[in-house]
Amino acid sequence: MTATERLSELGLRLPEVAPPVASYVPAVRDGDLVHTSGQLPFVDGELAVTGKVGADVDPDTAQQLAATCALNAIAAAASVAGGIENIERVVKVVGFVSSDPSFTGQPGVVNGASNLLRDVFGDAGQHARSAVGVAVLPLDSPVEVEIVVRVRS
Repeated sequence: MTATERLSELGLRLPEVAPPVASYVPAVRDGDLVHTSGQLPFVDGELAVTGKVGADVDPDTAQQLAATCALNAIAAAASVAGGIENIERVVKVVGFVSSDPSFTGQPGVVNGASNLLRDVFGDAGQHARSAVGVAVLPLDSPVEVEIVVRVRS
């Protein structure tokens, strides 16, 4: 099954690539790797939820937001890879969680991104990962995710 077919089976579609909120590009290809900029959980150009995880945002909602970030990251990577079918493997994921000081469940939140990538790319979606708690993210987003993928030459 292709990544496009898996997306359809999951009831998802690749969104439009979110325009940058500062001075950068959404993704850069270097050889057979694509590095995405950090992706926020935009849906139709809007952040549905803002605030800190563990205070304003519950972990389950944050996990869903991390999946949205990952979907946005796939779209950004696909935009410079010539389409989603040219993505061969997810290499690395870095997830940032805007956290209340007492919140320590960052890995569970970033699982939302990891699980989506596995669901879309199968075994090729398994990756190395970091899950990092931070004081604040752009636009008061609860989560941000960046990915590195290997693409067809």
